[in-house]
Amino acid sequence: MDQVFKALADPTRRRLLDRLYRESGLTLGQLCEETHLTRQAITQHLAVLEDANLVSVTWRGREKHHDLNPVPIHEIYDRWVRKFERRGLRALDRLKRRLEGETHD
Repeated sequence: MDQVFKALADPTRRRLLDRLYRESGLTLGQLCEETHLTRQAITQHLAVLEDANLVSVTWRGREKHHDLNPVPIHEIYDRWVRKFERRGLRALDRLKRRLEGETHD
């Protein structure tokens, strides 16, 4: 999970993931089209994303295609976000019940 957090810490890598979310199966050339970075820089960012298992690669002939792998992000959500979300929803539910109770008196 540390590799996922490291990968997500960089705004360029988050933009690459956003791009792959919008359109999967992109080549390096396609990913470079919407950025001011060099192919080498994008390649290095993709390597970090691949090491974190956030991007999967398939070869079609000589072309390397990149796809978003949402599983590690979902695992972060399950471990770090969901439990806080439940607590917040319970607090809102208690507040709602209290306010409704005050209005119905």
